[in-house]
Amino acid sequence: MLLRQPEVSPKVLVVEDEMMLRMRAVDIVEDAGFTPIEAVNADEALAILESRSDIELLFTDIQMPGSMDGLRLAHAVHERWPSIKIILASGKLVPTDAEKPAHSRFFGKPLEVKQMIAEMQQMIGQGSLSIIQADLSPVLAKAMQAETRKISDASRSTNPVSNELLTAENDNLRLLLEQASIDAEVLLAQAGIDAKEREAADKLQKLILEELHHRIKNTLATVSAIASQSLRTATSLEHGQHAIEGRLVALGRAHDLLLQARWANADFANTIRGAIAPYDNEEGVGRFSIAGPDIKITSGAVIALAMTLNELCTNTTKFGALSMPTGSVDIVWKIDEPMERLQLTWSEKGGPSVSAPSRQSFGTRLIGSLGQQLKGQVKLAYDATGYVYTLDVPMSSLVAPA
Repeated sequence: MLLRQPEVSPKVLVVEDEMMLRMRAVDIVEDAGFTPIEAVNADEALAILESRSDIELLFTDIQMPGSMDGLRLAHAVHERWPSIKIILASGKLVPTDAEKPAHSRFFGKPLEVKQMIAEMQQMIGQGSLSIIQADLSPVLAKAMQAETRKISDASRSTNPVSNELLTAENDNLRLLLEQASIDAEVLLAQAGIDAKEREAADKLQKLILEELHHRIKNTLATVSAIASQSLRTATSLEHGQHAIEGRLVALGRAHDLLLQARWANADFANTIRGAIAPYDNEEGVGRFSIAGPDIKITSGAVIALAMTLNELCTNTTKFGALSMPTGSVDIVWKIDEPMERLQLTWSEKGGPSVSAPSRQSFGTRLIGSLGQQLKGQVKLAYDATGYVYTLDVPMSSLVAPA
């Protein structure tokens, strides 16, 4: 009698630099019946491919920081591992057939789940389709209206600065013409300058609109990921709706902070204060204490950190130290200068005894994913004195290169 070997689920390498979108892509792969392997950038993806031979499909975002973007990664994979199927995704770029590797597929963001699953199953085999059906359109529409207004305001606020630079440059040209005493040609020269101004302004407007379009689509993809993943592990529809609302509020606060910094580097301490503010004591007795040096961090790190802190705050108010009247939380971070690393510790005290959760919720996954997102490590400890969360990451993943 022959024993039947258990079927091995095909492996899919998911490459996405944004934490929420990567988690959403992982869920899609799992819903298709496949096993996801995660990577944050192209270098990490290539290292994974070189260390194992069971990857059947590459599912990569096109726009990624690092040594190469997703399109170059796809070509490198196609040349070195031609048997691996490839799916490309982007909320901004739409590659032509000539730009894509042969036989690859492209999907725009936000991702169409059923179509994605059908495509993956057609490329590497059948899996089990398990999608939670829910009407998310009211939630998405409300969230997108607010986020679109914020992004539009930000884009308008950048216009005066850029226009001032253009005007200053053209004023210098006019001054040179006057000093040269060119009277007969002033009108012709002025017409030429005005034409250049209009051309430069048109180019600037085009760039701003393209960036606005990209940010709106990226925000829509993030909101969609939050909604679908919140419902995925919710115990009820009401519980899922509350989770979605809380996470969208946290995302909005992070965007507010970034808009204040014009989507440039934001302050690490302000990011923490913004995340914990809704959960602190309204009677003037703070239940959080924070301490650490001033650091400016990138927009990507701001979003990831704010969303993770929101989950930690939610958990502590429900099950941890802040569920008790005398409970408190210490948030401390320090920089290891020789190693160029940052260590952050979230320590709870004065609360009930805690233990590891019996099931992995979306919030638990998100808390653990911050380490991978920032190329570091996360440690969770359920001590007798309270829950302790430790983050250890390289400074290079937090701050923009000089």
